[in-house]
Amino acid sequence: MHLGSRTSKSRLIKPCVAMCAFISAVAVTAQVPGHTPVPPVETFRPEILGTHGIVAAGRHYSVSAGVRMMQQGGNAVDAGVASVLAASVCEISHFGFGGEAPAMIYDAKTRDIIVINGQGPAPRAATPALFAAQGLIPGNGPLGATIPAMLDAMALALEARGTMRLEQVLRPAIELADGFPMYEFLRGFLISERNATEQFEWSAKTYYPSGRIPEVGELFRQPNLARTLRAIAAADKAAFARSHDRVAAIRAGRDVFYKGDIAHRIADANKAAGGLFTYDDLASFHGRLEKPTTTNFHGFDVYKAGPWDQGPVLLQTLNILEGVDLKAFGVNSAEYIHHVHEAIKLAYADRNAYYGDPAFTQVPIAGLLSKPYAAERRRLIGPQASLEHRVGDPFRFDPSVKPPAVRYTPHSQGLKTPTTAGDTTCVDVVDKDGNLFSATPSSGWLLGGAFIAGDTGVPLSNRMTVFDLDPLSPNVLAGGKRPRTTLTPTLVLKGGNPFLALSTPGGDSQDQQLLNVLLEIIVFGKGIQEAIEAPRINSLHPFGSFDNHASEPGVLEIENRVPSAVRDALTARGHKLKVLGPYGMSTGVVAVGVDPQSGTLRGGADVRRERYIFGW
Repeated sequence: MHLGSRTSKSRLIKPCVAMCAFISAVAVTAQVPGHTPVPPVETFRPEILGTHGIVAAGRHYSVSAGVRMMQQGGNAVDAGVASVLAASVCEISHFGFGGEAPAMIYDAKTRDIIVINGQGPAPRAATPALFAAQGLIPGNGPLGATIPAMLDAMALALEARGTMRLEQVLRPAIELADGFPMYEFLRGFLISERNATEQFEWSAKTYYPSGRIPEVGELFRQPNLARTLRAIAAADKAAFARSHDRVAAIRAGRDVFYKGDIAHRIADANKAAGGLFTYDDLASFHGRLEKPTTTNFHGFDVYKAGPWDQGPVLLQTLNILEGVDLKAFGVNSAEYIHHVHEAIKLAYADRNAYYGDPAFTQVPIAGLLSKPYAAERRRLIGPQASLEHRVGDPFRFDPSVKPPAVRYTPHSQGLKTPTTAGDTTCVDVVDKDGNLFSATPSSGWLLGGAFIAGDTGVPLSNRMTVFDLDPLSPNVLAGGKRPRTTLTPTLVLKGGNPFLALSTPGGDSQDQQLLNVLLEIIVFGKGIQEAIEAPRINSLHPFGSFDNHASEPGVLEIENRVPSAVRDALTARGHKLKVLGPYGMSTGVVAVGVDPQSGTLRGGADVRRERYIFGW
């Protein structure tokens, strides 16, 4: 069974759904001001409620790490960082320690939101010419890796808004690296991706050390990664013993990875296998804190990262839909789905045409997010489905940015490869004070073959494939540049108060899946768990971010719980439907937040992709 495919991933949900159905519970009704309460409905899982904290993530091991930090007095950031670090050890099918982790934080004390730029850049030696013959950039192997950014991002988050040190938040991850019971979801990927992974010497030694894969329940150990984690923790601990300065200790632990012997070994292993890494690429790398982009949708302030990230595409889609009476159409009606799909197409056309690393390209972000521009785009939605890629002209709405002499027209590149598409995980946390943490960690995955950097135990990133090779593209490859990542954490405030933190795996579909959930909550007043479990759609129309950046014009994935009459009406409008199983969407949303009326903490986790959540 090819576990990397959408079909096979949807199969994986069936045992979970069956189990959850056995313990089905009644969802908590949403309490959104201005909305008429809706009757509660049965969901596979109950909405989680609490007063101390809630942690939601991709695996129970990851959730446990965050819960431990809060039980020890840590806040949402401490918990979120610990969960991300734990996930890098135990969720290696979709995320590893050498990957990336864009994150967002709402600070309840200062009432501000910060973005942690957790996406690493291309090695400085990388150029489009190196990949011209192939026509695309590989998503696996030594040439597929951007500079590891996850640890730097988590150190920045901890330093800026946490209360603990790296040595403390690393403890669960170290324990997991020493050994955790193998689980079925991961074992399936170790089987399906074995041939692709064993082509790399240290990957074979790390993930298949005895030539066999542990059975479910047997301990899976990563001793080399455990040594790397201990070295980071020891440096943090020693620096704190000397200085009693938490920030200095965090930086000392971080620098062991980026400036010490570990960095030399990572660079040497990558270069020996044909990669482009140098020690200076790691030693000179520093992420940064940034301001978010934002829009207001029906009274809710939605926050995303900047245009080095695909996040603003969600804001554009919401702006387009704000002028459409979705509630009058009815949830998952043909009219509703038609308008949502057309809005997604328009927003993603702009993503592909204009988004890129602002350090290398001028992005007309003010124009892209302006309400008048959204109104202009909205007028393009007709009664029939469009099969075109209709890029807008945001420069007319953003006089501060001069349009390029020659505009880029998005397109695919190269020939599609047979490798398995990669994916992601997610971590979202809320604490008793209302602090919010949202992260979308990814890369360093098994999918398509993991590349382990020598004896460090660190799987390297897979994000280089996101770059374009067309010199006109704002996302064209350049040394030291960040690819326009699909990793897209999300925060939502209501009246300036914390409302929701949410994220999901899913590559290009991430912001579409979050859109599905947010519309259910904001427009239709549904509870978090009910919104997460509701039927989903996902457009394959936009040019993708991976492999050959392919497009499937007009194609819409739709779960078969949407009634057949609605599906027939959509087909009549020209939408090309790809019908999935009842919970077949390849995604896994988690969301946590604060009930705006009661102040109670609440959260939900997808039954798709086996998401986990705990709160108290």
